[in-house]
Amino acid sequence: MINAYRANGSHTVLAPDMSAAALPSDIVWIDLVAPSQEEERHVESVLGIDVPTRDDLKDIEPSSRLYIEKDAVYMTASLVLKADTREPQLTDVAFILTGDRLVTVRYAEPKSFNLYIAALGRAPDEAGDGRLLLAHLVETIADRTAEIIETVVARLDQLSGDIFRAREGRRPPKFLERKLAEIAECHRLVGKVRDSLGSLSRLLSFLLNVPAIHEDGKLGSLCGTVAKDVATLSEHAAFIAGNISFLLDASLGLINVEQNAIIKIFSIASVVFLPPTLVASVYGMNFRAMPELDWTFGYPMALVAMLISAIVPFYFFRWKGWL
Repeated sequence: MINAYRANGSHTVLAPDMSAAALPSDIVWIDLVAPSQEEERHVESVLGIDVPTRDDLKDIEPSSRLYIEKDAVYMTASLVLKADTREPQLTDVAFILTGDRLVTVRYAEPKSFNLYIAALGRAPDEAGDGRLLLAHLVETIADRTAEIIETVVARLDQLSGDIFRAREGRRPPKFLERKLAEIAECHRLVGKVRDSLGSLSRLLSFLLNVPAIHEDGKLGSLCGTVAKDVATLSEHAAFIAGNISFLLDASLGLINVEQNAIIKIFSIASVVFLPPTLVASVYGMNFRAMPELDWTFGYPMALVAMLISAIVPFYFFRWKGWL
């Protein structure tokens, strides 16, 4: 699909047979969403640029993601996708500045794009031209990333409370194991966010060195502000990653404490029942010369001896503070 947006923020769809001469001059943004080969070739013929394919977007080499060709500025960034699900992903989006127009190529629906498109209809002054539109679009992406980070922080706070309050009362079996799975989900999401912020940081650094951006004081200031926001978000994401590591270590430590407590119970039980077993073993031997076997009160005395031999170790452990 080829979506186009005019300088006043209104939306239109480019006809597949539209020629370069018929392209309205006030179109400042062409958004290609999962374009077919025919749509790619159509945009290339209309704008006179090379449109990156899906395979081109996957290239991880910085030199292949940020470059200038035929006066067109090509930039590719990785954006977080499905952040509200248990399987967050990264999707690569190409940003192309050609003259006063912005061309984006994407094969997914990041929420930041939908947010910006909705905002563009309410505040058409942000469109202006492709360069200003790109700056505001990247700003929206940074704001959306900040929302994702805030969501992760709130989730980690809840996890921290659940984990450390768990020892105060009874909890269902496998409780900590389930919390480990939730911590892993947060770690995965934060990892995606950090990768995305890294690509945005490289994009903004490259964009600030583009003469058309660098020479425009207002636009350069806006891009510089967004770059600082991205750097701050990267530091915050690194701090959150440290908190996740702490929660992971704490959960594993509590699991080890529980396992040790269980082993401790079995160890104490075996020690407590060892002396009675010894008494029972002595009187279970089949020797003829055992005078206690002829005693009238031999059986109850053996039971009393077994009971005392179990009680003494128990209270000894209590006195030592091992129970």
